[in-house]
Amino acid sequence: MQQLQCIFLLSESSGEVMVEKQTTGHHVDRSICAWFWHQYNHHRNNDQMSVVTSPTHYLFPLIRHGIIFLACTQLELPPLLPIEFLSRFADILSDYLCAGSGAGATLNEDIVKDNFVIVYEVLDEMMDNGFPLTTEPNLLKDIVLPPNLVTKVLHAVTGNSSPSVGPTLPHAAASTVPWRSTHPKTTTNEVYVNLVEQLDASVNRDGNLRRCQVYGEIQVNSSLPGFPDLTLSFTNPSLLNDVRFHPCVRFRPWESSQVLSFVPPDGHFKLMTYRVKELKKIPIYVKPQLTSDSGNCRISALVGVRNDPGKTIDSIIVEFQLPPCITSADLTSNHGTVDILADKTCRWSIGQIPKDKLPSLSGNLVLEPGLDRLHVAPTFQVRFKIMGIAMSGLQIDKLDVKNMPANPYKGFRAQTQAGDYEFRS
Repeated sequence: MQQLQCIFLLSESSGEVMVEKQTTGHHVDRSICAWFWHQYNHHRNNDQMSVVTSPTHYLFPLIRHGIIFLACTQLELPPLLPIEFLSRFADILSDYLCAGSGAGATLNEDIVKDNFVIVYEVLDEMMDNGFPLTTEPNLLKDIVLPPNLVTKVLHAVTGNSSPSVGPTLPHAAASTVPWRSTHPKTTTNEVYVNLVEQLDASVNRDGNLRRCQVYGEIQVNSSLPGFPDLTLSFTNPSLLNDVRFHPCVRFRPWESSQVLSFVPPDGHFKLMTYRVKELKKIPIYVKPQLTSDSGNCRISALVGVRNDPGKTIDSIIVEFQLPPCITSADLTSNHGTVDILADKTCRWSIGQIPKDKLPSLSGNLVLEPGLDRLHVAPTFQVRFKIMGIAMSGLQIDKLDVKNMPANPYKGFRAQTQAGDYEFRS
């Protein structure tokens, strides 16, 4: 039996155990967290650990917003099970505890400590005797009522907490579509589809494109009454690889006709993720040059548009890590601002590329005594955002909505942002 025996929530900054939930009859001692914290600090600068083997347990950590979600078990099991569960738990906590905190609010230690009761009640419903049970946000919100301003004010004034668990089991718990509430509370009749893509690219020192691919997701925000049935089709679905669907998607229509047929949850959800491989064009280029002798290194970099996407490229930032052998740096640019952070990261904030000139960076790096030349060339990382276009070329053909008394409003949007977008020097 593949059970998760305990769930911990730790502070990433101090290692403090904030939440401990024993999910089975087997008790996992809290000292396992101290052992994990020691291992985590030892490997902190490496890639994120996915599975850690202790002398007695298998540990599965997930780090979000300064909080370490840690699952423990003594039994071997597929690692994607605890990692996917912890990811869903973190997303649901963010939705529960940050939805009413304003735009940009994210989960943090203080929010978790202020809502211990909600955290434990949600975890109780999501897992039963070590097995994932209820993981659909809409169904959970019918079982464990999310905190709101009224309950917070009453608790602050009276010191008493109102019950957060609903008195009856929601009808959706026995439905064939548990992701949708039986009676969704909506005053509008609209649905929005958003294509969000992340462009990964790697260019070598000779300017040749070595790797270029897109990781994308289709986000839907549904405010439709009743029991709608949606069909989403694309003009070029053959582009898509490694697709992954929300449970609401019927697989047979996709397998036969490559259309998405589904009954949507109420509210915001991720309908589908995908990958598009072997793209040949990138929107932005960086041309770095480094020459060093006599203990100095002269650096210059030019940024420009290589293949105009037809939309404004915004929020452009170029970053590179100064090698440890650099003692000082004097860098200037003809557009934007240049900052050197405490960890010796150089951040060049460009914003948008002006029409009358190409942004350029130049300066001098001083090497530590005893070094004549720079032997480690930095890698330039680029960040940007393009609204109104999907760089993969994916296009939505149409969205049909059935079982509706009136035609809903349909909104479509696309955006591309840089992921692992780098230029070698």
